[in-house]
Amino acid sequence: MGKYFGTDGFRGEANKVLTVDHAFKVGKYLGWYYGKEHKAKIVIGKDTRRSSYMFEYALAAGITSTGANAHLLHVTTTPSVSYITRTEDFDCGIMISASHNPYYDNGIKLINKKGHKMEAEVELAIEDYIDGKIGELPLSTGAEIGRTVDYYAGRNRYMGHLISLPTHSYENIKIGLDLANGSAFFIAKNVFDSLGADTYVINDRPDGVNINTDAGSTHINVLSEYVKANGLDVGFAYDGDADRCIAVDNLGNVIDGDLILYICGKYLKNHGKLPFDTVVTTIMSNIGLYKAFDKVGIRYEKTNVGDKYVYENMKENGYALGGEQSGHIIFSQYAKTGDGILTSLMIMEAMLSFKQPLSKLAEEVTIYPQLLKNVVVENKEEALSNEKVKEIIEEVAEDLGEEGRILVRESGTEPVIRIMVEAATSDTCEDYVNKVIEVMKNEGLLIEIR
Repeated sequence: MGKYFGTDGFRGEANKVLTVDHAFKVGKYLGWYYGKEHKAKIVIGKDTRRSSYMFEYALAAGITSTGANAHLLHVTTTPSVSYITRTEDFDCGIMISASHNPYYDNGIKLINKKGHKMEAEVELAIEDYIDGKIGELPLSTGAEIGRTVDYYAGRNRYMGHLISLPTHSYENIKIGLDLANGSAFFIAKNVFDSLGADTYVINDRPDGVNINTDAGSTHINVLSEYVKANGLDVGFAYDGDADRCIAVDNLGNVIDGDLILYICGKYLKNHGKLPFDTVVTTIMSNIGLYKAFDKVGIRYEKTNVGDKYVYENMKENGYALGGEQSGHIIFSQYAKTGDGILTSLMIMEAMLSFKQPLSKLAEEVTIYPQLLKNVVVENKEEALSNEKVKEIIEEVAEDLGEEGRILVRESGTEPVIRIMVEAATSDTCEDYVNKVIEVMKNEGLLIEIR
């Protein structure tokens, strides 16, 4: 990770951590970098945060000031920017979003021309430019100044791509969507309506400050209650930029990323579309998932947390399915990044192919209790290298043995240490997580628990 760009872009509170000046310089560097030998064109999407409009114009100003053209998708999803970048021959793409974070945060995600997350060396060069380590870049003048282009057509092409994928009709299926008052609010319902579903929608009225507020994949209880109250067959919840999906079955049970990987992995394997019979997971995936994979002959890989690492593993080894417990699921045959709406469609394909409700498909996996607590600290490196902290982590791991595990890691975007314990009972998880937190507190490392 660099100084500004973490595992999921340059993210922070708008105009405090991430400023308009930063956005202008990011745009200016990209316009110059890709425009050295030709007239560069860069596509920009944004979510519904109030500050997204501000950053959109700052990025476009930077891009056009160095002679490149900025194509504006306006409010759209992160996976749509990835899709358009790689299929419409753009030099790179930019998504303005802080994903599942509160409205006052924002972020700049960079996507290379292949639709993948931007190479680290480019991000590091942008950081050097922001910090004044690179000389001032030349500005274009006269007719060489770039222009902005409204590019709604790109968003529509992405919707057409999604609609073309399913092999079944959704007629007479009652589907609930929680759009998190985010960037899927325009796209998702149109996709499901086009496929014949009876579509029920909540949290589809963004006002600039209500994105992710008691809504979407991070507040899945809202959709769960809605599905039960309205007798729906299935529900899908997205985050602010719709690159993740958490589902709800017909009984209101939550189907998280691990269960989605199992259901879709089994579906793809049965149809001969799971190369090497392997699914890529992260170190956060539940023990219960692996036990269920073993029973149906599915192998698995484990990566560090972050869909970036999942995709790198998939790309290197030719795998078709991978993802995170949080709902970032990648189907590499169709996308180069997590795509919440695409994930919904693939879950529907599994349900209709197996001719079973989601509740039945998910009951094959026994999920072990898992507890995660986030500890805000002054210094992540100091907290993780503290000898007392390392000792208690080793002690807990030894006590759990093969019937559980502990995972302590730093956040890639916040001053937070994440402490997760998985064990046979919820009480055991609580006891061991609290033991680690107590040591951090006694060592003066802890600011607050989230």
